[in-house]
Amino acid sequence: MLRVITLNLNGVRSAATKGMFEWLDRQHADVVCVQELKAHECDLTPALLAPCDLVGHFHCAQKKGYSGVGIYTRTPPDSVQCGLGIDDIDSEGRYLQADYGKLSVVSVYLPSGSSSPERQAVKFRFLDRFFPHLERLRRCGREVLLCGDWNIAHKEIDLKNWRSNQKNSGFLPEERAWLSRVFDELGFVDVFRRLDSRPEQYTWWSNRGQAWAKNVGWRIDYQIATPELAACARAASIYTEQRFSDHAPLTIDFDHVR
Repeated sequence: MLRVITLNLNGVRSAATKGMFEWLDRQHADVVCVQELKAHECDLTPALLAPCDLVGHFHCAQKKGYSGVGIYTRTPPDSVQCGLGIDDIDSEGRYLQADYGKLSVVSVYLPSGSSSPERQAVKFRFLDRFFPHLERLRRCGREVLLCGDWNIAHKEIDLKNWRSNQKNSGFLPEERAWLSRVFDELGFVDVFRRLDSRPEQYTWWSNRGQAWAKNVGWRIDYQIATPELAACARAASIYTEQRFSDHAPLTIDFDHVR
């Protein structure tokens, strides 16, 4: 069994103070993909670099206290790829890939466009340039698992107030159509939805109002896999009993031996 967890930390040091690593120690995960580190490696203590019998690999943003992704692994990967080879994307620390045999696991953090029209334009440029990379991953003959915060709710079931958010970043028609292409044209699979078709299954809640208490959320964190790997998924869960971040951990178990 291969257990994979993904979580946007909204700051690794902040999540640590809220008990995230104590929880993680009980999960016996093989791979943990994290996003929004908001730290450089030099800022991390040994306990954050290698927690819970895992070893961390990181791709940090150049800007201090911003973005960044990581992958904690129980078994050392054969190789690790930091970034996409695109300077303005890589400077924000948004892509990290760990390869194990014929399996590639990616921690990815897509930009948010909610803060300004300029950042929405950055998001659209990212989508335009990321799609060809996804095409190459799909054709490479490897099993691929893309984990992370995609900052897009795909369908109406994936956010509480979909009617009032149709003109807002994260649920724009162009963004949703782009994600549909990832599934329909490229053949990647939304693994959580393969296993769980229930409504009101969210992974992010605004800190405004009482969104968390009322479960007014969005499902914007994904594990997206090639079809053969997705078919091996056996169980999925979103952990909401404790709050380590404004996002919740998404755990999927695969009947897969690396």
